[in-house]
Amino acid sequence: MTDTNIEAPPLLAQLVSKHQAPWIDFDNIDAWLTSQQGDHVLLFAGDPVRFPEAVDVAVVLPELQKVSASVGRPFGMAVAVPETAEALAKKYGSQRWPTLMFFRSGHYVTTLSGMHDWSDYLTLLAQALAAPTSRAPTIGIPVVGIQAQGASCH
Repeated sequence: MTDTNIEAPPLLAQLVSKHQAPWIDFDNIDAWLTSQQGDHVLLFAGDPVRFPEAVDVAVVLPELQKVSASVGRPFGMAVAVPETAEALAKKYGSQRWPTLMFFRSGHYVTTLSGMHDWSDYLTLLAQALAAPTSRAPTIGIPVVGIQAQGASCH
């Protein structure tokens, strides 16, 4: 997906053009997740009129990436396409804006929502990068086969 096809606030577009963060939507998220090695952060910015801190998070994210890389925990970043971001965020159980959603080798890890003080961001970032992968907090019950549990239906 090229950045010329996306209407986005300038700072989001800059993450894509200057920092090589790809645009992510329903069409390419599976390929993006499959191609991952290591940690990645997907920015769900939301509407900057409704959520003005979204622009602040777009500025902070590359700085967090630099600091993290300097201590041996590099991560890649991507940006959710604004027009489909809300529906994509819901797929992963996120309803707060803006949100940094963490993935490791294609698997969900955690989210970090809202704007934070710098020192808090550093602490929260370290915690997110140290957290194990987990199931995204979506609505639903995980399906487990009865045979897998060794139980019968009666």
